[in-house]
Amino acid sequence: MTSPAFPFSFFYPAVLSPDSIQHSFPILDRKINGHRLVYLDNAATTQKPQQVLNVSRHYYEALNSNIHRGTHFLARAATDAFEAARNTVASHIGAARSEEVIFTAGCTDGINLVSNILALSGTIGAGDEVLISGLEHHSNIVPWQMLCEQTGAILKVIPVLDDGTLDQRAFVDLLSERTKILAVGWVSNAFGTVNPIESMIREAKKFGALVLIDGAQAAPHLSVDVQALGADFVAFSGHKVYAPTGIGILWGKTSVLDALPPWRGGGEMIKEVTFEKTTYNDLPFKYEAGTPNIEGAIALAAALDYINSIGLEVIHAHEDELVKAAAAGLSEIPGLRIFGPEDRVGAVSFLIEGLHHYDLGTLLDQMGVAVRTGHHCCQPLMARFGITGTTRASFALYNTLEDVEALVSATSKAANMLR
Repeated sequence: MTSPAFPFSFFYPAVLSPDSIQHSFPILDRKINGHRLVYLDNAATTQKPQQVLNVSRHYYEALNSNIHRGTHFLARAATDAFEAARNTVASHIGAARSEEVIFTAGCTDGINLVSNILALSGTIGAGDEVLISGLEHHSNIVPWQMLCEQTGAILKVIPVLDDGTLDQRAFVDLLSERTKILAVGWVSNAFGTVNPIESMIREAKKFGALVLIDGAQAAPHLSVDVQALGADFVAFSGHKVYAPTGIGILWGKTSVLDALPPWRGGGEMIKEVTFEKTTYNDLPFKYEAGTPNIEGAIALAAALDYINSIGLEVIHAHEDELVKAAAAGLSEIPGLRIFGPEDRVGAVSFLIEGLHHYDLGTLLDQMGVAVRTGHHCCQPLMARFGITGTTRASFALYNTLEDVEALVSATSKAANMLR
């Protein structure tokens, strides 16, 4: 049976026109406190285009069924759509085989999957070292702390320099034969720092270490080619790439995943079950226990089709213009400090001297500008800079220079009100 065709297609010009694209996102028509919504919290979650919303609805109206084991029409149609979604993801990230794509509940779930199977397998044990960085989101810190508590392994941290980048010299010095895995984010959710992961992967591989890349903040903005990267695992979340919440992927090399045990039991991850012994299924089902988020996977594929219809290079160039314009405009506000390097992706994180980030964010909301305030799930990074948090504006393909102007104007007004 062929995959059911969705009655939706995506056509955009080679040059991105955010003013027209905004009409594809129904939520952007909302008024907040009488103001036009300026949504600049995209690093936390992106809004969903009508095309993706249509695909989600179409699934429940036309295909809804459990997958893989049913023989009736809906079961076969849902299975075909789910596996077609896997193929779309595999193509999007350049996977060698679609079986290397494991559907998860999100990036956090994917990282936890890896940390747990490494502990279960004995791949990491007492005295071994796990290497992360000072830029990491809690989701790429806590699972490794838990692994170290379980196994007796030692957590090592790559320090952050004053400009918000990683100390690459210290990174190389931290590597040794004891390093069993390097787990590092590609793009910092807090500062927008882009780590040189290609060179970091090469250095880690000199010592035979496994490498996991947290791609949650990279996937919306940068092209991902897992074969070119040379990592062993890459994870990202759907809700940051215009797809629903509760869906994500973990990509892993076939040779690595085949050698590791399953984490959760039940459902599709089995081949045969007896009370004496259970044999486990092949990839990717070995790591997909229970009923998956079927609609989420199909909608994720639709979101990736949407992105690719525009082109990641076009999207990145547009967002880069917005980030630079925002940084330039905000820097004119007296007492405002921007964190991270100038060559940042997706986000501008800042503080105004003498003002609390929460108070600033609250006033921006009153003017219709949605930003994120706080530690951004990066408390160790905030402590490194002696602060409790920042105000973060983060950008997506539907944002405009008008949004940047609204951000700068509202921030200036709020600062004057709070001083």
